[in-house]
Amino acid sequence: MIEGSSVHKARLRAGEFLWKEHPVEADVVIGVPDSGLDAALGFANASGIPYGVGFIKNRYVGRTFIQPSQAQRTNSVKIKLNVIKETVKNKRVVLIDDSIVRGTTSKRIVNLIREAGAKEIHVRISCPPFMNPCYFGTDIDSKENLIACKMSVPEICQMIGADSLGYLSVESVNRLAENSDCSFCDGCFTGNYPAPVPKEIPKDKFEFKIGKNG
Repeated sequence: MIEGSSVHKARLRAGEFLWKEHPVEADVVIGVPDSGLDAALGFANASGIPYGVGFIKNRYVGRTFIQPSQAQRTNSVKIKLNVIKETVKNKRVVLIDDSIVRGTTSKRIVNLIREAGAKEIHVRISCPPFMNPCYFGTDIDSKENLIACKMSVPEICQMIGADSLGYLSVESVNRLAENSDCSFCDGCFTGNYPAPVPKEIPKDKFEFKIGKNG
């Protein structure tokens, strides 16, 4: 619970709203572990498309988009997720994830499902495109590293290799937390921050090798 709202229920509602905004004909809905699973279940419940377990996750690999180099991010994805072929082979798949930051992880995941025999892959993202960095604790990078600042939605869809791509709208995001006791920041989507933001974003000390910069 955060400020009177259930995070689980909010994620289910994100999937429901995704279905209403971006419906598609498909055979199975799968989520990217772990943060895409609740929204995938919400999408499946709202659409009537069966929910399936599409991945087995290696839990000893951390968040891939936080890795400091592209090579590290690519290698981490390769060993982080294993596709359950029986779930996706010869099927039209709806793939639900919580975000696209740089696009490289999404491209790799779509390719893994394609290699497992999926006929179609329709990607649905349970947040709007990231257009701005976060200054309040979430690891959302500067604009030059955000794919949505460089490409349109159709271009991102082509880049990641999906058959279609749909993001949740800002309006729906602001409706997710029912009965909450406060408002929530959407600055990374809209650029409207609730407080003044710094002009420069310093590198986190933990991104440097031991012995550098103190």
